[in-house]
This record gives sequence, C-alpha cells and structure tokens, in this order.
Amino acid sequence: MLHELEAILHVIVNFTIIMLELMGVFIIGVSGIKGFYNYVRHRPEVKLSLAKGLAMALEFKMGSEILRTVVVREWEEIATVAGIIVLRAALAFLIHWEIKEEEKPGHL
Repeated sequence: MLHELEAILHVIVNFTIIMLELMGVFIIGVSGIKGFYNYVRHRPEVKLSLAKGLAMALEFKMGSEILRTVVVREWEEIATVAGIIVLRAALAFLIHWEIKEEEKPGHL
C-alpha cells in the first residue's frame, strides 16, 4: 500500500514539475516576443515588461525545483537542486531589483 501511494506521489509531482517548467518556458517565449515587438516599436517600457516576464517565469521554474526536492533520493541530487534554486533565486532578486530601478520616477 505504501509503495503504491509513493508511486502515485511521484507521478503527480513529476507531472506538476513538467507543467511548471512548461509554464515558465511559455512565459519566457511570450515575454520575448512582446519585448521584441516593443523594441521594434521603440516603446520605452521594453526593458521593464521583459524583466517582469522573466521574473514571473523564474517564479514558476523555482516552484518546479522546489517540488523536485520531494522526489530526489541522493545527497548529490539534493545539492544540485539546491544550487539551481540558489542561482534562480539570485537571478529573481537581480531582476526584481532591476524592475524597481526601472520603475523609479523619471527613469523612463
């Protein structure tokens, strides 16, 4: 019984990880296309809208990495996942900082 529940948990978690990763990739793609469109149109909000899209995508991708910690079994895998989470968190922090700088009055 316990093994069946564990197998079901693995399936659900792995499916959710894939869905979160796909959502992140989709948001990056849409943000990139929107950013390129704004760039071609010489709109001042290009950098800001692209940064917001990347930040949102990183949140989804970080969620998938956090979920991945549920299914890892070995310390090497845990260290790898932890490293990825730290790097994505640092990127998210830098992007949010950049967004705040862009949103300051008189910056655009």
